[in-house]
Amino acid sequence: MTQPQVNEFIPPPECPVFEPSWEEFADPFAYINKIRPIAEKTGICKIRPPPDWQPPFACDVDRLKFTPRIQRLNELEAQTRVKLNFLDQIAKFWELQGCKLKIPQVERKILDLYQLNKLVNEEGGFDAVCRERRWTKISVKMGFAPGKAIGSHLRAHYERILYPYNLFQTGANLPAATLTNDTKDKEYTPHDLPQRQSVQPQETCSIARRAKRMRSEVSLFVLSHQVDHYMCLVCGSGSAEDRLLLCDGCDDSYHIFCLIPPLHDVPKGDWRCPRCLCLVLTSYTIFWSYTLQAFGDMADSFKSDYFNMPVHMVPTELVEKEFWRLVSTIEEDVTVEYGADIASKEFGSGFPVRNGHFEVSPEDEHYLTSGWNLNNMPVLDASVLTHITADICGMKVPWLYVGMCFSSFCWHIEDHWSYSINYLHWGEPKTWYGAPGYAAEHLEAVMKKLAPELFESQPDLLHQLVTIMNPNTLMNNGVPIYRTNQCAGEFVITFPRAYHSGFNQGFNFAEAVNFCTMDWMPLGRGCVDHYRQLNRYCVFSHDEMVCNMATKADTMDVNLAATLHEDMVIMIQREKELREKITKMSRQVDYEVLPDEARQCFKCLTTCYLSGITCACSPDKMVCLYHTQNLCSFSFFFFLSSYKFTLDELYPLMASVKLRANSYKDWVSNVQDIVENKGTKKKGLEELHILVEQAETKAFPQSSLLDQLRTIASEADKVSVTAQQLLNGKRQTSQNELTVEELRLFVKQLDSLPCNIRQAPLLKDLLTRVDDFQQRSERLLSDESPSALELQDLLDVSLGLDVELPQLPLLRERLEQARWLETVQQASSRPDSLCLDTMRRLIDQGVGLAPHSSVERAMARLQELLTVSEQWEERVLSLLEARPYQGIETLEAALQEVENIPAYLPNCLQLKDVVTKAKKWLHEAETLQLGGRIPVLDSLSELVLRAEGIPVKLDPLSRLEALVSDVQSWKETATKTFLLKNSPFSLLEVLCPRCDIGSAYQKSKSKKVKEMTTLAEVRQREMEILLALRSSNESKLLPAESCCALSVCVCQKAPSGAMMQCELCRDIFHCGCVTTTAELEYGQAWLCPLCQRSRKPPLDKVLPLLASLQRIRVRLPEGDALRFLIERTVRWQHRVQQACADGVLENVSKMVSGFYFVNIVDLRLSPELEELMVEGFLLQVTLPETEQLYRYLLYKLVPLPSQSPPCGNSTEQDQKSPKGSPQHKVTTAPTKFTTFR
Repeated sequence: MTQPQVNEFIPPPECPVFEPSWEEFADPFAYINKIRPIAEKTGICKIRPPPDWQPPFACDVDRLKFTPRIQRLNELEAQTRVKLNFLDQIAKFWELQGCKLKIPQVERKILDLYQLNKLVNEEGGFDAVCRERRWTKISVKMGFAPGKAIGSHLRAHYERILYPYNLFQTGANLPAATLTNDTKDKEYTPHDLPQRQSVQPQETCSIARRAKRMRSEVSLFVLSHQVDHYMCLVCGSGSAEDRLLLCDGCDDSYHIFCLIPPLHDVPKGDWRCPRCLCLVLTSYTIFWSYTLQAFGDMADSFKSDYFNMPVHMVPTELVEKEFWRLVSTIEEDVTVEYGADIASKEFGSGFPVRNGHFEVSPEDEHYLTSGWNLNNMPVLDASVLTHITADICGMKVPWLYVGMCFSSFCWHIEDHWSYSINYLHWGEPKTWYGAPGYAAEHLEAVMKKLAPELFESQPDLLHQLVTIMNPNTLMNNGVPIYRTNQCAGEFVITFPRAYHSGFNQGFNFAEAVNFCTMDWMPLGRGCVDHYRQLNRYCVFSHDEMVCNMATKADTMDVNLAATLHEDMVIMIQREKELREKITKMSRQVDYEVLPDEARQCFKCLTTCYLSGITCACSPDKMVCLYHTQNLCSFSFFFFLSSYKFTLDELYPLMASVKLRANSYKDWVSNVQDIVENKGTKKKGLEELHILVEQAETKAFPQSSLLDQLRTIASEADKVSVTAQQLLNGKRQTSQNELTVEELRLFVKQLDSLPCNIRQAPLLKDLLTRVDDFQQRSERLLSDESPSALELQDLLDVSLGLDVELPQLPLLRERLEQARWLETVQQASSRPDSLCLDTMRRLIDQGVGLAPHSSVERAMARLQELLTVSEQWEERVLSLLEARPYQGIETLEAALQEVENIPAYLPNCLQLKDVVTKAKKWLHEAETLQLGGRIPVLDSLSELVLRAEGIPVKLDPLSRLEALVSDVQSWKETATKTFLLKNSPFSLLEVLCPRCDIGSAYQKSKSKKVKEMTTLAEVRQREMEILLALRSSNESKLLPAESCCALSVCVCQKAPSGAMMQCELCRDIFHCGCVTTTAELEYGQAWLCPLCQRSRKPPLDKVLPLLASLQRIRVRLPEGDALRFLIERTVRWQHRVQQACADGVLENVSKMVSGFYFVNIVDLRLSPELEELMVEGFLLQVTLPETEQLYRYLLYKLVPLPSQSPPCGNSTEQDQKSPKGSPQHKVTTAPTKFTTFR
């Protein structure tokens, strides 16, 4: 890199550049406050809006006309201006001597007469330098190379040009002086800087800044004191009247020695002061007006001609270096014009405004309310300037700036040390230089040091915006300087008390305004104090603004209220101290309705608001309480003090502000206690929400503390919701469940929360229950065989623990295992229900269980038992199904082995049952014939039948089956012997006496007479019934008037035709209803079908049946009945024989003598004989005695007739005999009786 040339400008470092996001850009003051810690360190910063933020240009360019400021660049720089002022004095001096000043050249450079004069004075003066020969030293200090005898040239030039002037300054008598010039010397033209710089263009804003509006009052104040004599307008003194010079144009007075350059004598003729002379000479250029287009054409033409290239191709670095070269030279006079401080109210702002002439499109309407619209920024809620009622041009109302190449704005700070913001709407860049606010006094000191002459005559020089100084010079003296190039569409912000200056790179259009935030408040009061010391006008009353703010304390931003309270404390304390020096405050005045000129301290020019003092001698003159002694020479008795508020009114105002500030402080204190977790007792979550709500309702600032509080409250809410879900058990998915460690950390988080939540104790209890659950789980899981009930209880406890418990799967496994083991144990404890299917099911269930030693052991036992059981089941089944049957010894041996198997084995149980039945059967079979007993057929049959269901080889079974077979054979033989073909009666019914006798037999034949226990009783009953039946049947056959009412025969109809009469029951039957035996011989008794029950075999056929039955040795009912029948028969035979022996038959013969033809039944036999005859008919055995008895009675007592027609061969007379006649009975021929022996 090449080294810069001597005096070449070196650009300062760049200031910060910020590019906010849309979110940050939404709130201007919040963003400015955010970047302030960085940006205020450099005094200025640049902000690039988001790319899409492009407001339309709304200025009325057709109406815009302005008068620019004329700027000679080398007159702006402080050190250059000092040199020019010095040269003007030298030129005026020689002009008064009648000579023209020409500046010599040394080494082809214009000699710096100011520096030469200064160095000589610093070295002790001309005589000292000559005496000590220091001219070479001076030449070196001025930058000339040593060894070229430059010192002698400098001495000659000093002695020729400067030495006479210095002698004049000392007041010494000056001999006639002449100025000889070299032909190479350059003639110097005076600049008259003080006069021209005091002339400004007329104001174009009706509400201009008060400092500018009041700038002429200094001279008015001076003139107002010219009561008896003239006073010099420069020094303010009326002494040395003989040297006072009166201007013929404006009547201003000046000492001739106060003029620059001073005059030795009062000039003859008309004399005009520098101000009048400048007005005459420069009025035709200063007040020239431009339109925007005309100014742009002029500006572009100037730049392109100066750099000899198109304006857009000139590098900014080249323009910057050329600018600082021009302002530092006295050889080149370059003049530019600057349209500065143009009132936007008259021509319209560059930003769109409501009710303006510019029609805003719908998509651009948001620019109307944007905080970055410079018409809105000063009056936003966060700007304290909104509490100033007046519209102040340039401060609350934007000013417009139309620049051209090299047009500049000098070093200055904003009025009241406020912020400023500048937006470049379009055009070429604007170059800025800035110094931070903390370096303001340093910068002022450096400028005063380097240009003391300017500040001696004008202490507030830097407030006049007419002085510039090279940034390199300031930086070389320790002042931090930063720069930036502001391009179109960019903002530049200057911070409080930050000096800034700059120049334009070319034709452009900018807009600027001031704003003040709460951090400016103490600086604003300090600025007023500073202005008081400088006797500088205030643009607005700081105290008035403070009081206006205090009246709105209830809705004020709390941070602003805190700042305002501090400012009010200072204000009221000072006011109190000042009022204590005044005997009495006499009247109350509404200062805000007075014009500013009427309420300004004529001493310090401060705008009075809280109080002021006037005097009766000059009621229009007012001073503040600081300058009471400067009012007039009269006594305090004549002073009239006035006030806006009494102290009693100010204190409540301050208290309302304090209350607003303290509410925030209290809130901040409470929040800080929560955030920093201070105090022994935490606040509840509800109190956090109350604090958040309080911040919102009271419009507390959006601070990081509030964000922290909201974050804490939000986190606490989430924790509270999570805690409640944990307590309610409503976390539905396992993914959402907390682990135990997370729960522990969660509880720790609750402890670390800056607040208390009501679920915290419950959650701690939950954690305690979880820990207890884990301990119980470890104990149960370590147990070899835990109880299923305890495991289930523990799992039931886990349902109330909405936490991810790693033991749960294992506990569920162990619960399944425990339940299975208990099922196995219960099944094993009840072997009678432990079947093969149960064992298989348990084994299948056990296979699905998680492996465990206890399960494996139980599975092994169960599998072993199943295997043994299956084997024995198959073996037993084979034993039971074996053919031939196994012996009982084999089965008992198997049963003994099976009984030790603890399971329910159907086949084995069947085996046991079979063995039991077999044993019982054998025992019964043995008991049946024990002691020579004759077994009963039913028992024998039942025993044989039972043997069929016993699959065991039973040795007695074959013998018993043989007996049963013999009995069955006997019964068949007996049946064939006794029963008729298709007989409805069984063998037993035939053999036993009957009780169902008579016509009602068929209805009651199924009934059994169970009351009678012996056959003898039955026989007795049979005889009684039959005899009664015979008597009944005989009685109904007695002659009657009509026989049609009789019911006889099996058909139960009236008698008709030939009828048959039973010899036993004595009932009559129609021949067509009964079957008769055609071979029935005379002397044979006819029995009806109801009485003829069997074949009635002969006794000789029956006796062998009884003998064979006795051989079988089996007792059966039929046998008993047969035995009773034979015994009855034998007894009847004996009775017949006894009757014959007793002569019963002879008695019968005598009774029937004299009858020719009668029936046996018609005979009136004795009861013994009738019973004997009836019992003979009842016997189911054919006996010769029966027939013999019947025939004997028939033949002996009733002789055989000559004709005995058989049944069906009756004579016609017989057939014609009346029906139903008792005499129409079938009779049989008499038969011979066999003698009974």
